[in-house]
Amino acid sequence: MATCPPYPTYPGDPTGGTALRHAHWWQRKWVRYGALITLLTLSGLVILALVRQQTGTEGFLVGLGLAVLPVPLLIAAFRWLDRVEPGPWRNLLFAFAWGACAAALIAIIANSFATKWIATATADPSGADTLGATVIAPIVEESAKAAAVLLVFLFRRRDFTGIVDGVVIAGVTATGFAFTENILYLGTAFGTDQLNGDGGIASVTAATFFVRVVMSPFAHPLFTVLTGIGFGISALSAERQHVRRVLLPLSGLLLAMGMHATWNGSSTFGQYGFFAVYAMFMVPAFALLTWLVIWTRQRELRTVREELPAYAVAGWLTPTEPYALGSMRARRVARDYARRQFGGRAAARAVSQYEAYATSLAFLRRRGRLGRANADFVVRERELLHELWRRREVARPALDHAARMTAPPVPVAAPPWPVYGVYGYPANPAHPAHPAQPTPPIHPVHGVHPAVPYPAYNPYRT
Repeated sequence: MATCPPYPTYPGDPTGGTALRHAHWWQRKWVRYGALITLLTLSGLVILALVRQQTGTEGFLVGLGLAVLPVPLLIAAFRWLDRVEPGPWRNLLFAFAWGACAAALIAIIANSFATKWIATATADPSGADTLGATVIAPIVEESAKAAAVLLVFLFRRRDFTGIVDGVVIAGVTATGFAFTENILYLGTAFGTDQLNGDGGIASVTAATFFVRVVMSPFAHPLFTVLTGIGFGISALSAERQHVRRVLLPLSGLLLAMGMHATWNGSSTFGQYGFFAVYAMFMVPAFALLTWLVIWTRQRELRTVREELPAYAVAGWLTPTEPYALGSMRARRVARDYARRQFGGRAAARAVSQYEAYATSLAFLRRRGRLGRANADFVVRERELLHELWRRREVARPALDHAARMTAPPVPVAAPPWPVYGVYGYPANPAHPAHPAQPTPPIHPVHGVHPAVPYPAYNPYRT
């Protein structure tokens, strides 16, 4: 492995390790990162000024302290869903920042402008507020949040491989959006209580906190997750299915807008309209989507157990690794064992990276077997195999230990005749055991040694 690159290089391919000679200045990575960070920073400063202007300094601080409470719980829930193939933190940071800054700024400006325009055109401020909350706000807010999912889908395609990835990115984006929106609502409610002299449980702040933070912290994530599911199913589709890859995200976005409009319009359905929509619509939808995401997570683990044995037969993995990598409990045991036996956090991190690369390899092989692999299948497979090979010295013993510790016990009866080397009998001196010589792994499809360059074609691509 030391004599070959992690993946073959091709002329003009930026992934081959050579920079584009004639790339325009706006195509450089640091320019794009700088522009994105600048955009999010400016959006954050503007949204901070707008919210503080509407709530006042004291109201802003109170709203910030109350709005931040559900954020760690929601982020932890989405990270738990993403444990099978965890995406990089930079994607989650971008999603949260986009929702809290850019999407919130777009929503505040567009909603205010549209509501004022409708009120001026119809001379009915009350009707304009209702129309803005039930029609304008769902369209504007869900479109602004969906932009983050679209950007990750387009520019971080390797990190966006299925439904769970779409759910996580969409949920974290919506969590950031709800965080900023809760600051605005809670800060405004606190200012109202200050003017009226109210306090305690009967205050507007307490009622707003109960409805937005206690009862429905999942509301915005629930809406946007529908868009994420559409993008996730699109990611599983073949490249040639262009119509399907476009219609699925749009369908998810329309469903998110419809659910958002129903939720916002619940207050117009009568005295108990809010509670009726919450009990009969929101809670069942939340339970159904939670079941769907957990089922998808278990399906991903099953894919790992089904696809990786081919690489074990070829010698890239040990026979026990597909089982260990397909069990979240075994993965945790392997990381704990590596931390104790092989050097602390660095070893545990290496095992965690090994697990992530192996999972990506299983998903890649499944897409190839189903005819949905991209043109860079061979390049990506070789890159993942190289990353596994680099970490095998620490990961293999840890995963073998985890497989032994978590495997169900299988009763084995001793044969009635003596067997040398087991069951307490010494090894037969007439036939000394010779350790098996290690053999280099072969490619599970082509059957070649890893030092031999891969063929420049995709065996799964039709």
